[in-house]
Amino acid sequence: MPIKDALLAEYDHEMATTRKLLERIPDGNLAWKPHQKSRSLGDLATHLASLLLWTPLILNEFSFDLVNSPPNGAGAVGRADVLSAFDRSTSRARLCLDKTDAELMAPWTLQRDGQQMFTLPRAAAFRTFVLSHVVHHRGQLSVYLRLTGVSVPAIYGPSADEG
Repeated sequence: MPIKDALLAEYDHEMATTRKLLERIPDGNLAWKPHQKSRSLGDLATHLASLLLWTPLILNEFSFDLVNSPPNGAGAVGRADVLSAFDRSTSRARLCLDKTDAELMAPWTLQRDGQQMFTLPRAAAFRTFVLSHVVHHRGQLSVYLRLTGVSVPAIYGPSADEG
């Protein structure tokens, strides 16, 4: 099986699951934080929607320097905005996955101010920076939802709210 096919199956599954959680963010509670050092619910949802913007940087480039990172955008205004941004970024990211095995195994380097932090095959960098990163923050979002009284959908199996 080509690497692309395996990545697409994983990508489609994880993005569908992530969208289920984003569909439940409460519009009237986006400023809520579980702790003063935590992101707000709206900021976390916005971050989840924008993480996929890393995909073309990883799959279409040979390296990226963090000094070129844009500043963090403003938090979400509402659930519809988050879902719209997520849908746009997931469809754009999915198009970037149309690569050969050789392209997906080509090295990609992350730098900070010209200094190499690490180099990984593009497929591994995509799984780390995009897929695993989304799963990590989706886990946070599931806790935020629970703490704000919103039922948590099934993710990798039944949740306590949806058996």
